[in-house]
Amino acid sequence: MIKPKLQSVSTRLRLGGLTPLTSVDYPGELAAVIYCQGCPWRCPYCHNGHLLDAAPEAESEGEGEGASEEIGQHAITWPEVLELLRSRRGLLDAVVFSGGEPTAQSALADAMAEVRALGFKVGLHTGGPYPQRLRALLPLLDWVGLDIKALPEDYPQVTGVPGSGEQAWQSLALLLDAKVSLEVRTTPMPGLDDDAYLSRLMHQLAEAGVTHYALQQAQSAHLLEPALRHQLRHFSKHALSNAAGLEDSAGGLPNPFPHFELRAA
Repeated sequence: MIKPKLQSVSTRLRLGGLTPLTSVDYPGELAAVIYCQGCPWRCPYCHNGHLLDAAPEAESEGEGEGASEEIGQHAITWPEVLELLRSRRGLLDAVVFSGGEPTAQSALADAMAEVRALGFKVGLHTGGPYPQRLRALLPLLDWVGLDIKALPEDYPQVTGVPGSGEQAWQSLALLLDAKVSLEVRTTPMPGLDDDAYLSRLMHQLAEAGVTHYALQQAQSAHLLEPALRHQLRHFSKHALSNAAGLEDSAGGLPNPFPHFELRAA
């Protein structure tokens, strides 16, 4: 009797699309970005709202930077992603799992292992909602971009979820302790975006051991809550520099990070 072939766990990875080539999502590497469906948080300024539900939509609704792309007229599947990656060996350096929140899916580890087996570096974009799941992924990771949205006590204002700040900052501590290559990013939320607050946040991150940090402007297109568009602080390079203490200002503090990037809209 012929036994049926067991399906790989990775084929259960729910995907919203991919970007086949990018030079900005993994520092210093040419990468493909895989967008995973589902996220436990509902940040009002999220610009990938079509990826928040656990099941992918029939058609991609994203446009522009960070938007997902699809193969053909149907939602992309993991076998299709692997086929594409096999054809890109020697052309790409890395594959980044983004979202949504990739760590929400149990199939992520198997998918990462298959990507590593093809010879690619593995990157992860995460908000850190599942510290223990992140711990299990550490042997598979070459680089992580971690979103720290606020001081721990203020997270519910951003995510709508009690306890989310403790989860995110536990993930930060875990990554710092593991010494994985790490960039921490903050996209300021209206109400938590004045210079004094951002200075407090950044200095707390520096004291925790963060060395690579980016302060970035929220993208005003495709917001989860469109009404928020008029409340977003429109940072200029000068305003971001002021908030970071890079220029002399009243109460300004020296930039606490060895590697610091300003990403204005």
